[in-house]
Amino acid sequence: MDPSSIIRKTAADLRVIPNLGDYEAERQHFSWEAVSRELSSQPHGGVNIAWQTVDRHAAGGLRDKTAFRFLAGGAPGRVMSYGELSALANRFCNVLRGLSVGKGERLFILAGRIPELYITLLGSLKNGTVVSPLFSAFGPEPIATRVNLGTGTVLVTTDALFDRKIAKWRDRMPTLRHVLLVADDGGTTAVPGTLDLAALMASALDECEMTPTTAEDAALLHFTSGTTGTPKGAVHVHGAVATHWATGKYALDLHADDIYWCTADPGWVTGTSYGIIAPLLHGVTSVVDREEFDAERWYGILQDESVSVWYTAPTAVRMLMKAGADIAKKYAFPRLRFVASVGEPLNPEAVWWGKEVLGLPIHDNWWQTETGGIMIANTPAFDIKPGSMGRPLPGIDAAIVERHKDGSVKVIDTPDKEGELALKCGWPSMFRGYLNNEERYRKSFAGEWYLTGDLAKRDADGYFWFVGRSDDVIKSAGHLIGPFEVESALMEHPAVADAGVIGKPDPVVGEVVKAFVSLKKGFEPSEALRLELLGHARKRLGAAVAPKEIAFLPRLPLTRSGKIMRRLLKARELGLPEGDTSTLEADA
Repeated sequence: MDPSSIIRKTAADLRVIPNLGDYEAERQHFSWEAVSRELSSQPHGGVNIAWQTVDRHAAGGLRDKTAFRFLAGGAPGRVMSYGELSALANRFCNVLRGLSVGKGERLFILAGRIPELYITLLGSLKNGTVVSPLFSAFGPEPIATRVNLGTGTVLVTTDALFDRKIAKWRDRMPTLRHVLLVADDGGTTAVPGTLDLAALMASALDECEMTPTTAEDAALLHFTSGTTGTPKGAVHVHGAVATHWATGKYALDLHADDIYWCTADPGWVTGTSYGIIAPLLHGVTSVVDREEFDAERWYGILQDESVSVWYTAPTAVRMLMKAGADIAKKYAFPRLRFVASVGEPLNPEAVWWGKEVLGLPIHDNWWQTETGGIMIANTPAFDIKPGSMGRPLPGIDAAIVERHKDGSVKVIDTPDKEGELALKCGWPSMFRGYLNNEERYRKSFAGEWYLTGDLAKRDADGYFWFVGRSDDVIKSAGHLIGPFEVESALMEHPAVADAGVIGKPDPVVGEVVKAFVSLKKGFEPSEALRLELLGHARKRLGAAVAPKEIAFLPRLPLTRSGKIMRRLLKARELGLPEGDTSTLEADA
């Protein structure tokens, strides 16, 4: 199958009527004010994520509907209704008030995908407390760095994680007043200097008045890894729920009877925005799996939980591809109707793999921690151009721009011309600042445009194509080469499981393209295979763009959200400082 072929959609491909059918008409008539009216009016006014996601359902017809199905290997699952989730979130809200933790203070959560993570996040938001979820795989230093940057007041974690990662570092986090522990064995804990969350919850009331919050009150703090130095903390507000609702409707096509599975950890913004908030807003049932990736387990979940909408990451897709199609053939997914992906651009080969193995193409979409929600997407009714991120959703105006030295930008109207991807300001989930870094925040904007730092192009049909991060683009003999294009070409070869591309300094042409590849099962590194891959890339891309060097790695360095860390490949290749590696997968 030619990876560049367009996947045309027909009525037979749409198992339900899509929420976004007439794209142009919906864009024309869309307004964020109308979306706000779709959300229920809150008692006493204002906007609060916890009320919109849980309380309004618990007070209505969805009280007994399942909100979450929590899965864990070797243990019975736990089903939690909207009513139970509301009561437990209320209890935690009361726990915080009993500890004199109030509106605007910051609470950090360090835990795996356990029920307490979801309960404490929602209870904190109801209290007006700002929440920052962290990856449980973080080491002590990255945890302390983020807690200190955020002047965290409360940390919720498990007794095992506390013992391994917090106990010896507690004194280095001076703003922490309270550490609340969840017992890993489901019982109680008695660690000096900490509080047992189960005991506090048992004595708390399951009803409480919501702390009044407005659309502009801070709600979430998500950290992004910096190229060097400390991570950046992006501040998001309660009013972001309007974007989460609209994108859950349009980009993920959520319907009331869906069983939804987002594989992202809430330590990554996707796991919060689309693993918690968006599905709850739409009153659907979500599957949450505590375990890490395992191909057999994942196919089993898709089958046994009757998942209908699945949101995952390109890295996970490539790992399933690497495991082989034979595993998938042992399972059936009759209810699965829509698969979407985000994190790193999805290679065309992976889009086609989904159609051939799962029976559905995988729909790529694009957004950033800073945007707070999906901005550009391939929705169910769209024809798919494999390799494209899709088209801007209703309410989102995107353009390709050229930066000028005076800080202004010019919109590029010519199709297929590369430039920086920019978004017109005004969508509700746009970040409101970088924590303690106002100057960097201001530099992210030029007039009415938010400048994403991503290079892209727009074709004549309005589809956007990712080229690379502005600091990843390779400049070779006058050519600007996007790593993603080269990586996608390499992945078309049957031996390649994953590929990462960098520019290597060269005294003659400026930079030469060097590729790092990991191989699928059944293939071993060899000089013959290296030459074959060089020839394959040269044939696909031409001599000016194809890599001049290829190296084999057992696996590529990835962030926990699935992005290839090209800067780390480059630093290791050139012997340079590696910068912030706190989001690197532990075994990369």
